This record gives sequence, structure tokens and C-alpha cells, in this order.
Amino acid sequence: MSDLSGRHVVITGGDGALGGAVVAAFAEAGAICHLPLYGSPPSSSSPPPGRQASKPSYNVDLTAEGAVTAYYAGLPGLWASVHLAGGYAAKPITETSQSDLEKMLLLNLGTAFLCSREAIRSMRASGTQGRIVNVGARVSEAPIGGAVAYSISKAGVAALTRSLAVEVRNDGILVNAVLPSTIDTPANRAAMPKADHEKWPKPDELARAILWLASPGNTVTSGALVPVYGKA
Repeated sequence: MSDLSGRHVVITGGDGALGGAVVAAFAEAGAICHLPLYGSPPSSSSPPPGRQASKPSYNVDLTAEGAVTAYYAGLPGLWASVHLAGGYAAKPITETSQSDLEKMLLLNLGTAFLCSREAIRSMRASGTQGRIVNVGARVSEAPIGGAVAYSISKAGVAALTRSLAVEVRNDGILVNAVLPSTIDTPANRAAMPKADHEKWPKPDELARAILWLASPGNTVTSGALVPVYGKA
């Protein structure tokens, strides 16, 4: 069952290619979607189709601890928090600086850590046996070369997910992650025009997996790193 009618859900990275599909899926399931966005408000005030129930907040820096704490503190009691925000960078190890590593850790692991922490505070305060879903990456299970900083950061997301699942299990909060391979987005197609795009998982397919993990229908799965590789 994926009925989230009237339930409040945070979705970070909701303005990205995957984010659009996730927000649409959650909105269709009846969720009230809270979207912390880094950028400024768009010139148009009309939300895209499927996002009429969303509540965007702009200029929210998810890498800043104070900003994340303040954002979650201003929300109603949460049912779920879904963490899509992050970034990707690829460099050989000999060209990767400490700054490169720190950036990937902050964007991918740091944002998931801060948002998970504040979501758990909210759920505990309201007595909600809620859901947290992180987005990891296939590289944490099947390492690749040439993207060491990114790979380390996503391995951290996997460890965060498993550790939190144990820590909050007595609260009834379920914590899981999906591990996509290369997602079929316009940006990835442009970057890899010769790849077999049909093998890549589609945003709407990933959205359905995330929706189930965050739904009341998921009653026992926690600490799972769910492979969503498509046909790759």
C-alpha cells in the first residue's frame, strides 16, 4: 500500500531529473511534499503538473547545519524524509585534491546525515514511526575507477543507512537506501551519447521503489541497500 494521503514528506533534490519523478509519485500517492531547494524562486508561480500539493522552500543550503536544523524545525510532524540531493565528480586519484574529497563528502554524505538527523528528531517528537530513504549508488557495492571521492561519499551513505536503521529500530522508524546505477536523464545521455541508454534505470522506476520504501506498506524492511540497476 502506497497511500500517503495527508502525510508530510520531505524530498531533497526535488528539482532534479530524479527529483521530479519522485515528487510526482509521492504527490500522486497523496503526500504533502516539502521541498528544500537551494536556488531562488522561479519566475512562474504555477507548479509543474503533479506538484500542486508540494510546498517548496527556496535558498535552503542543505550543507549548512544551521539551515537544515531550522528548516526541519519549521515543519509539521513528518512521516518520511527522502534524500536525493547530492552531486557527482570524476577524477583519477592522482588528480583528486583534499578539497575535491571534502566537497563530495559534504554534498552526498553530509546532506544525508543532517537531513536524517533532523527527520529523526521530528519523528521522535511527534511519535511517528516514519520512514527515511537515502539515495546511494551502485559504486558502493561494485566499485569503479576514476571517481574515488564520489565512491567514498556514497559508501558513507550506505554506512549511514545501515547504522541508523539499527539505532532507531526501537522507535519504529525504518531507514533504507536505493543504489542506482547510471540514471537515464538528459544530462547523463548528453555526457555518454554512445552508451546503451535503454539499460539504464528510468527516474519513474526509481521513484516507485523509493515510494514503496517510504510507504506504510513497508512494515519490516530496514537497513536495506536496494539495488536498482536497471538492465546494466
